[in-house]
Amino acid sequence: MIKHLTKHGNSLALVIDRGVLELLGINANTPLSLTTDGKCLVVAPVRDAKRRELFRRTLEAVNRRHHRALKRLAD
Repeated sequence: MIKHLTKHGNSLALVIDRGVLELLGINANTPLSLTTDGKCLVVAPVRDAKRRELFRRTLEAVNRRHHRALKRLAD
């Protein structure tokens, strides 16, 4: 997808299509993180600590339950 910046007052804005917003679970109130490696701009939703902790616990549970199968797949 190729996008162009839009003039917004004295700034430029990037308009993100509704489908992309829905896919990422972003709305007008979602805080966004902007990072760069000097060549690329990465815009990502900021996820709260509770969500990260839930993901970490879930990942640990999956690893405990399926560690043998995951090990065989890795080998």
